Amino acid sequence: MTDVNHRLSKTLVNRYGRNTLFVIEDLTDVSFDDKNLNTWNKAQNCELRSWAFYQLEQFLSYKVKETDSFVLKVDASYTSQRCPKCGRIHKLNRHHDIHEYICDACGYHSNDDRIGAMNLYELGTMYVSGDTNPRFGSRKID
Repeated sequence: MTDVNHRLSKTLVNRYGRNTLFVIEDLTDVSFDDKNLNTWNKAQNCELRSWAFYQLEQFLSYKVKETDSFVLKVDASYTSQRCPKCGRIHKLNRHHDIHEYICDACGYHSNDDRIGAMNLYELGTMYVSGDTNPRFGSRKID
């Protein structure tokens, strides 16, 4: 997995070049306990448990320094549940079994991973616009 993470981080940095904002989910508390993996087969469970999220983040973080780029870790909450078109957050709109997101409010639909990527892009846009802690859902007003 180390080689894969090195290659992936190098490819990302080379592909997107200087002054790029890479937005990734903060997966610190993600757990791959059996109760979270009960829909996967044994081989898939093993593969998921061995994925080195932290290592990929570390490799990407040190490689971007050479290109004046930045890695932004954002709260992963609602990134797969929020409609990028109308903003509705509803857990049941994501259909894991068919890898599709279908918004019950506006009808927008797409691949569920694409929805997550679109929402990460939106969080990056919020950050660039001055929000130092971009996230979806309820927010306290100071």
